[in-house]
Amino acid sequence: MELVGSPLKAMYTHPKSTPSKFLPAISTMASSYKNRFPYNPLPQSFSLPWMPSAYYKTAAIKPTLAPFSKTSQGLTSSQVLPSVSNRTTLFNRYTPDDWYRSNLTNYKESETSRRNAERLRVDTSCLIQDKYQQTKKTQIQSTKNLGERVNDIEFWKSELCRELDEMIRETNTLKDVKKRLERALDESEAPLQVAQECLLHREKRMGIDLVHDDVEKQLFTEVDVIRSCQERMQQYLDKAKAQLVSNRAAQHELERDLVNKQAAYRIDDKCHHLRNTSDGISYYQGVERVDATISAPASWAKFTDNNILRSQSERAASAKLRNSLENLLVVTANEMWRQFNGVNLAFTNRIAETADAKNKIRTHLAKTLQEIFQIEMSIETIRKAIRDKGPPLKVAQTRLDERTRRPNMELCRDGAQLRLVNEVYEIDQTIQSLQQQLRDAEDTLQMLVRTKSVLEHDLAVKANSLFIDQEKCMGMRKTFPSTVRMVGYV
Repeated sequence: MELVGSPLKAMYTHPKSTPSKFLPAISTMASSYKNRFPYNPLPQSFSLPWMPSAYYKTAAIKPTLAPFSKTSQGLTSSQVLPSVSNRTTLFNRYTPDDWYRSNLTNYKESETSRRNAERLRVDTSCLIQDKYQQTKKTQIQSTKNLGERVNDIEFWKSELCRELDEMIRETNTLKDVKKRLERALDESEAPLQVAQECLLHREKRMGIDLVHDDVEKQLFTEVDVIRSCQERMQQYLDKAKAQLVSNRAAQHELERDLVNKQAAYRIDDKCHHLRNTSDGISYYQGVERVDATISAPASWAKFTDNNILRSQSERAASAKLRNSLENLLVVTANEMWRQFNGVNLAFTNRIAETADAKNKIRTHLAKTLQEIFQIEMSIETIRKAIRDKGPPLKVAQTRLDERTRRPNMELCRDGAQLRLVNEVYEIDQTIQSLQQQLRDAEDTLQMLVRTKSVLEHDLAVKANSLFIDQEKCMGMRKTFPSTVRMVGYV
């Protein structure tokens, strides 16, 4: 036969219909191969049609094979096929077994090659996708880290701004108080006079209120008050000047750190918004090997935190000093008023203390009366609770008594038995604790009644002292120098 045509195309991609020029079914030949090698059906993708017309021009005479018989099973191929003298050379090279085996081998190698190629394509696609996802994930993580860094810088920048505003406000307030102190120091040169009649009125106080308090002490020590006030004002004035220097130093560190944070925020915010399609991106070979950093995240945060803590410390010290200055102005004003024949502010403080004590006594008296009512209600509640524990105790004891009548082995120390015993003990302990609580409540009631009597007596004493200081003594001190000027206000 002569080789013509072109190779057959793969049928697993474009299946074709069965051609009409198939050789007839060779049942005898197919059966003869059954004992020569096992029949292994090919996969669906390799079930290629046998089309010898695509490779050879068939002979004009088609041999007709005899049907399969048992006598032909032991014959060789040369004995079964007809003897044709002009085709002897073709049948001496290969047998049909070799031909089928060669086809099967080619099919398997083709299948293996395609499978390997397909696996390679899949692996390549997976690798490309994985690397793309990995690169995308890494970039997203870097963008996220930059965003977190920007948020951290924004946080510390806001903290610095807040602390800087607080420090500036505190410094300005301290300056105002220092000016007031300077004016009060100038006002302390004015002469003062003492009112002796207040001591006579204050001797009429009763009971515990007849105390040697600050007003009375200042009345006896009015001569030495001005020198003492001037010395203390000067000391605190020097402290205020030193504190202002410390405040300015802390403020300078905050401002410098804030400028650096603003520059870093602009850079990191620009980096955070860079994308693959952004303008201005380029290659910078070796930049990853350049380490120009001088701090770690912990030290970076600690640096700003230390600046803020220093500022807060200085601000707290400034606020404390400012409060001390305010108190000093008030105290020296009180002392200088005694120089002006009066202790107006000392009297005011004492009157406020007495009035506050009187109000507190009234409050405590009202609370005591309320508590007496509540404790009486509590006593009644406890008594009722003790009475209410009787039925549960009876039930538990009755259950235990009934269970003692179980016959023979039924007298089991089971969980129910143990729980009933524990229940009796618990109820009994509850009753005992409630009875103890009742005794404690009755004792508390007696104590509250005694406290009420003491508060009523003390309220009368405070009312008498308040009348002496507010009506008699302060009535004589309405023409003394202005309080505003004594505390440093113009």
